[in-house]
Parts: sequence; C-alpha cells; structure tokens
Amino acid sequence: MNAPLRRVGIVALVLFGLLFVNLNYVQFYKGTITEEYRNSPYNGRVRLDEYKNERGEILLGGGVIVAKSVDTGGELRYQREYPFGPAFAHIVGYKSIHYGNAGIEYAENDLLSGKSGDLFVNRLTGMLTGKNAAGGSVQLTINQKAQEAAFSGLGNRKGAVVAIDATTGAILATASTPSFDPGPLSSNSGATAQEAWTKYNNDPAQPMLNRAFANRYPPGSTFKIIDSAVALSKGLTPDSMVKAGSEYRPPQTTHVIRNAHPSICPQAEVTLKTALTFSCNTAFSRMAVEDLKAGPLSNQAKAFGFGTKFETPMVSVASETGPLDDKDPAVLAGSAIGQQNVTMSPLQGALIGAAVANGGTLMKPYLVAETQGPDLSVIDKANPGVFSRPVTPDVASGLQEMMVSVVENGTGTAAKIPGVKVGGKTGTAETGAAADEHGWFVGFAIKGNQKIAVAVFLERAGEGGSREATKLAGTVMNAALAK
Repeated sequence: MNAPLRRVGIVALVLFGLLFVNLNYVQFYKGTITEEYRNSPYNGRVRLDEYKNERGEILLGGGVIVAKSVDTGGELRYQREYPFGPAFAHIVGYKSIHYGNAGIEYAENDLLSGKSGDLFVNRLTGMLTGKNAAGGSVQLTINQKAQEAAFSGLGNRKGAVVAIDATTGAILATASTPSFDPGPLSSNSGATAQEAWTKYNNDPAQPMLNRAFANRYPPGSTFKIIDSAVALSKGLTPDSMVKAGSEYRPPQTTHVIRNAHPSICPQAEVTLKTALTFSCNTAFSRMAVEDLKAGPLSNQAKAFGFGTKFETPMVSVASETGPLDDKDPAVLAGSAIGQQNVTMSPLQGALIGAAVANGGTLMKPYLVAETQGPDLSVIDKANPGVFSRPVTPDVASGLQEMMVSVVENGTGTAAKIPGVKVGGKTGTAETGAAADEHGWFVGFAIKGNQKIAVAVFLERAGEGGSREATKLAGTVMNAALAK
C-alpha cells in the first residue's frame, strides 16, 4: 500500500474510532449511567409515558388545590388543570408536553410525576398490582388570602408583591403582573399549546416574566434601610443628629444630590430618624461618602442577602450592589439612595423587612411546606433555617423604631393597619430621563407573635407610584395577618 492510501486509511480508522467513542458516550454514559436523555423533558417517548399516570397535586394549606390532573380518556390520558389560572401562574408554573415544565411543576417534577426515589415502594406496588402509580403532592406555604390580595391589588399594572413570615422564612404571597394562564400551555392539544406559547412570548409586556423573583430593579430610597443599619451599627441612635440640607455635592464631582422636594430636610442637621421618616437624600448620600464608606455598606447589603442564590426550589434572590468604591464619591452617593449600580428583586426587599421585623435574624425563604405521597403520608416537611444575622437585636430595634416613624409620621402612612405595629420605607427609583419612575414599599407588620414582611414593586408607576405601592402593602399584610 502506498503512503497516500496508508494515510487515508489511518484517518478513516481514527474517525471510526471517534465515532465509536461518541456513540458509547451518548448511548451508554448519557443514556444509561446519567439518564440525561431519558429524563430530558424534551424526550417525547418519556413524556408520553409520563402522561399515563396521574400527576400529583399542588396544594395550599387546608387542601386548596392550585394544580391537578384530569382524566381525558385519550391516548394522553391525563391533562393538567389550574383552577386559579393567572393568580398562581408564576408559582405553580406549567406542565406541558410540548414546552416542558416551569415553576413548582419543574422544581418538584420527580415527586409530582412519581419518579422520585421517595416513591419507590409506590411504584413497586403499582408494578405488582398492574395499576398505574400516581405521583406525590406538594403543599405550598402560600396564604390564599394574602395571595389573592396581592394579585388583585396589582391589577393591570406591571409589578410584583412578595410577603414572608419573618419568623420562619415561609413565603406567604408572591404575585407578578402581568401574568398568564398556564392552562392552555398544558393542553394536550398541540395547536392550543402553540397558540398560547406564541401569544405569551410575543407579548411585549412579558407576562411569563416572574418579576417577583427573577428580575431586579433600582430600589430607590428603600436602600436607606441598609444605610441606616450601618449607621446604627457604628454607634448612632435614631435620635443622633446627621448633616442634611437642601443639596449635597459629593467631592471631586459636579453631581448634585437634592431631595425630592425643597421642603424636605432643608435644615443643616436632622435626626437619623427624621432623615428616614421623610427620606432625606442629602443626609444619606453625605453619610455614605463621609462616614459610612463603601466597604461597610457593601458588606451590610450582602448580610441582608444581596448577591445570594438560595438553594431552594423556585427561590433565588436577584440583587446586586455593584462596585462601590470610596474613590468614586458620585457613584457611592447615588448608590446610598438606591440608584447607580444598586438593584434588587422584590424578594430581596421582603427579606430586608423580614430581618428587621425578626429582631435581626434573617430566615431562609422557602415555598414548599411539605411533600406527600399518593396516600397523603408526609414525605418531607420544611425545616426553617437561619440564613444570616445581618444586624444585632439592638440595631433591629432601632430600625423598627425608625421604620414605624415612616408609617406613622412620614411617607408611608398609607400602610397603616389599626391595632398593628407597621413599619416600612417607601422608594421612588429613577429609570431614565424619558421613563416614569418605579414605586416601592418595603416593610413589616407585627401583631402578637405574627411578623409579616412585605415588598411591593410597581414598574414605571410614575408620580404617586410609591404611595400606591405602600397602600397595597398594607392590604396584603392585613390579609396575611387575618386568622
């Protein structure tokens, strides 16, 4: 054999060898060992097989069903239904043979479909009896009254609400609008599912975007809670005097910080509590640059959860303080009042309120209260855990005093609930020269041993947006407190 043919033969052998290795990798390793392809939601054969069995329910406390399977009698025997439609869509998600899963339907798919190792005995019994094995059920932490108050209160506006039990971290409400109906996406009819998928994804309002968990926005003056926490940790009290004034020009810059209205904090000095009560931009920007500094502010934000991803189904926190540097006073001054590089999700805002309400202890947020087998036996129960202790009990007490003053005497009066200790902080966040401002409220309500934290975000709500957010926060907290 001449040299050119020998080289061609060697190349062909190498190529066949690579093909053989790849074939074994795909079929044996990824197909058998890791079962990646078998368990892929895009594996049509597996998905068809899954629809032979009744999928478990997603429930609220008290047995209220928010996702269930119905028997169609067809080749795809079971189909998913969502009795509350858009109100719970961003929580439960959807189960679609055409477009995969989302939300709790995705996060708890193994249990709901019956493939979980916890349901091995159930599957084995089904094999021996010849009956299709049903999936397990998931009970959520959601409070139905609080959820309905949040969703209906948002109405046709773009925005989000998150309410948390501050003592445990259980998420009591999480609503995002605009929303979508997960029913058509979960239809066994390909045409129905495709029509819904195209409609939702082509909608410029982005109804499938979970604004409560997955997106982040400039927090505006709600970030002053972080500033206040650092100030109190450094030894100030709510009655300590801080520099204010009608404007503040950070050193080495031509940028000027002003208050929202000339009547706010025109005095040279005000108490720290007054600065938070009436939201004095000049006081907090000056403090950040001259006294608090970038490092402590950044560390305090991280202690409250900024930049953290929680390893909990459906729960993560999108938040970022961005690069804070004492060498850039203008950025630091803007960040201190929730602009520049600072962004957070509504979930992050609720965590801030929760830590303050809970005496400085921040609990890990969670959405699943317990999982159950098809026979309603409890497989697993949530075990509340501490995420961090961002402030001491004394600092938390000072923050509570200041935030209660905001609701009693300042910008947050619309959140008042008779007979309940309510504290909070409003926020108005700039979004650009031509766009309306975002409206925010972050706060808490304490009644006896109940401690509810809330964050309300209204996207580009414009003038009066923060007051509308504050009013809605009061409504949701009141609903969550109701027995």
